[in-house]
Amino acid sequence: MQSPVQASVIISTYNQPKWLELVLYSYDLQTVSSFELIIADDGSDESTKAVIDAFKTSSKLSVTHVWQKDEGFQKTKILNKAIMASNSDYLIFTDGDCIARRDFVETHLKLKRPNCALSGGYFKLSETISKTLSKTEIKNQKCFDANWLVAKGQPKTFKLNKLTKSNIKAKLLNVFTPTKATFDGMNVSCFKKDIIAVNGFDERMKYGGEDREVGERMMNNGIKFLQVRYSTICVHLHHERPYKNLESERNNKKIRQETKKSKSTYTEFGINK
Repeated sequence: MQSPVQASVIISTYNQPKWLELVLYSYDLQTVSSFELIIADDGSDESTKAVIDAFKTSSKLSVTHVWQKDEGFQKTKILNKAIMASNSDYLIFTDGDCIARRDFVETHLKLKRPNCALSGGYFKLSETISKTLSKTEIKNQKCFDANWLVAKGQPKTFKLNKLTKSNIKAKLLNVFTPTKATFDGMNVSCFKKDIIAVNGFDERMKYGGEDREVGERMMNNGIKFLQVRYSTICVHLHHERPYKNLESERNNKKIRQETKKSKSTYTEFGINK
């Protein structure tokens, strides 16, 4: 008998089938299996669908592919659709270029608290490592091993601490990090009811802080964001961002300023129109 779904992992993607294949594989290796995967697909072509269909046949996990037509960067819209397609009361948001360590889902579930959201981070892999990474390094978890990464040419910086396996060290670093706990779409979790209460993502927003804004409305609505960046571990594959543009960033900034100024807890441009 299958255990009830304790979490819905929402993975956003757009035309990166090779990466998505590695990311999905990392969820097949999780220490718990009481979760479902919802792929929030912002208009990818058939090659992404082929990767998802192949994974569905090989995996025991429940996988839902939520797709919309490609009409430019509309991540906020597909994420709202994914929220509504989820079957759990707890949501973990991440991206199709972030490979999860095998305790990723378990740690989000362990650390969840009522009236709180968990704010995680990611460790950026170098371009060289990103290009050569395969399922082998995910299966043996080498891509989360600081020593292995450095030996492969990853720069040796303080950020390697983001891969710590020590719970005590992770707790200390979570407390002392100067980074604010915010809604970062590549590694964040919350109760479904708390994001629905603020009407989900603002669909006017394109790339640049669109995830932060929903978090700001949640904070205005009394949700506390807890820092877990050294506990919920994922590695981010290197890539360019061709969809980045100044006009959408300016527009997003304006919306975020309005949210802060008015202490808004709801958007008219979200799940319910």
